[in-house]
Amino acid sequence: MKRYTIKTNYLKTIDWLNGKIVDWVSAGQQYSLDGEKKQLAQYHYAFNFDGSITSPDGQYAFVFKRLGTKGLLLKNGELLREINRTYYCAESYEYPAAFFVFNNVTYLVHCPIDYCQLDFENVETGEIVTNIPGRNPSDIFHSRLSISPNNKYLMVCGWVWHPIDRVELFDIEACLKDPLLLDSSSMYPDFGTEINTASFIDNERILIAASDEELFDRKKPPALPQKHIAIWRFLHNDLSAPVKVDGEFGNLFPINDSRAWDMYKFPKIINTETGEIESKIQDIDSGLQASSIFSNSITNSPQIQFDRQTGQIAIRVDSMTIEILAPK
Repeated sequence: MKRYTIKTNYLKTIDWLNGKIVDWVSAGQQYSLDGEKKQLAQYHYAFNFDGSITSPDGQYAFVFKRLGTKGLLLKNGELLREINRTYYCAESYEYPAAFFVFNNVTYLVHCPIDYCQLDFENVETGEIVTNIPGRNPSDIFHSRLSISPNNKYLMVCGWVWHPIDRVELFDIEACLKDPLLLDSSSMYPDFGTEINTASFIDNERILIAASDEELFDRKKPPALPQKHIAIWRFLHNDLSAPVKVDGEFGNLFPINDSRAWDMYKFPKIINTETGEIESKIQDIDSGLQASSIFSNSITNSPQIQFDRQTGQIAIRVDSMTIEILAPK
């Protein structure tokens, strides 16, 4: 892998925009790999925000407190409105938020009404188009939201009590037509073990991994054994041959069909076909996240942002340092 270290004056949040890093909280300060810096906006936001996502066209951004309740929706770096979520267990899981575009309209997916209710908000108008009578959401803490490359599917990597990580998928167009479909998903990886990390490879495949925490049926061997990874073809609901990874892992981001980043403890590239750790950089601390659930033992969780277009990954090391890693 290739490593680039960028030094900054004051860094709050990181996200990718057109192959460059942008800090929307710090007046949209933009950082390029070649050292060029540019300010995209006017305003700094005086709060301890530590999370950021950007809409596909770069026009909108949402900055938030990852283990808090407060967020700001921005347009071209200027405040559109404040966004909030419920306090309930907010310090135990990351703020659920993602942008998608449908029929040229940008929506923010989040949980503004209840921790267990996913909703779609028209970013420009503020209308929560899925908040209709009759909603009865299942009891899940939604977190780590992501959107398929074709903007067709929403994936939730959340958790349910006792606590157990849970992954669910939703067809976005179907949910816009009938928001009641957001209350309970019929698409989820049910392979006998707890799925603690999942990421889209493309529009039909998701890289999933089983933790060492749960066997759901001890009398029946799981299709995905503990501490293994596999590719879930969710449209067909089948699984590739599980692969055991040669080392600790738990926070995966697919680079391509056969390689993935893992950010558990330190950055590494895993061959998803063999389980081999092809390369690693152990002097970069990339945190202990290996679940949607933040326990008291996870005191370090740096901001990590993956650029699906380039395969690069960025880590906010501290308020003055960004590490950017690129696969060779």
